[in-house]
Amino acid sequence: MTPSTPRQVRTRERFEAAIALAAPALDFVLSAGDRVARALGPEDEYYPVRPPGEAFELPSGPPKREPDADG
Repeated sequence: MTPSTPRQVRTRERFEAAIALAAPALDFVLSAGDRVARALGPEDEYYPVRPPGEAFELPSGPPKREPDADG
């Protein structure tokens, strides 16, 4: 990997500074959203995003072709 140019370093530092400035506001939005969801959501019902036994896995190898209807 080639070293970063001074312009790339400045750009990266600017993005990192913007993210650092926005982080507290984003944390507040997440916290407020969590509290609203808890207040307006059902009491004891919990729905996992995906049941533990249904882990998503990509198939390995090339995709399998289904035979055509014509034969």
